[in-house]
Amino acid sequence: MITSTVENYLKALFLLDQDGEKEISTGELAKSLTVTPGSATSMIKTLAEAGLVEHRPHYGVKLTNRGRTLAVHVVRRHRIVELFLVEILGMDWSKVHEEAEQLEHVVSDEVIERMDVLLKRPAFDPHGDPIPGADGTLPNRSHCSLSKSNVGQQLSVARMNDQDTDFLQFAEKHGLMIGAKITIIEHNKLADSLTIKTSNDTVVLGLSAADNIEVCDA
Repeated sequence: MITSTVENYLKALFLLDQDGEKEISTGELAKSLTVTPGSATSMIKTLAEAGLVEHRPHYGVKLTNRGRTLAVHVVRRHRIVELFLVEILGMDWSKVHEEAEQLEHVVSDEVIERMDVLLKRPAFDPHGDPIPGADGTLPNRSHCSLSKSNVGQQLSVARMNDQDTDFLQFAEKHGLMIGAKITIIEHNKLADSLTIKTSNDTVVLGLSAADNIEVCDA
């Protein structure tokens, strides 16, 4: 039986390596799930016995084809639920991640399909994350970190990698929403910060914060 804990582990492995090209260390996996390394090691053994992951001691763990299929299925449910909560129920984009963390494990495939149809088969969730199709394929989008963009470059906000409530509320307050047009007007290397002009504000971001915002050409 695939439990919510199993789904959380599979999803975490997928999000740590969406291309499936590297082995994830036990420590890295434990950190992403805020569990102890011992707990992660025990669950990895269970997943390996179920044929959901491949594990090489001292090297790391990666999803099998079956594990990846299940992980993508959970990610799809999560992101459709997030968008449904924002677009249909009118919830704030900064609060839907935790709700979706719970609902992704209990909502049926039929309900997800009806949500998907109602939302007109969306490609991205409220934070700009790609929504896998029913066949598991992910939509492509070319973007890079705001922290690596150039002064004077006109950009469009494409994705938020940090879904912490405070960070998203800060972003919304300063006009850094998905699709917003922005321009970098200064890169202060001494202060490790960027000054960004949005449609209604000018905001200074530390590079660590800017690294959590992905952009594409406007």
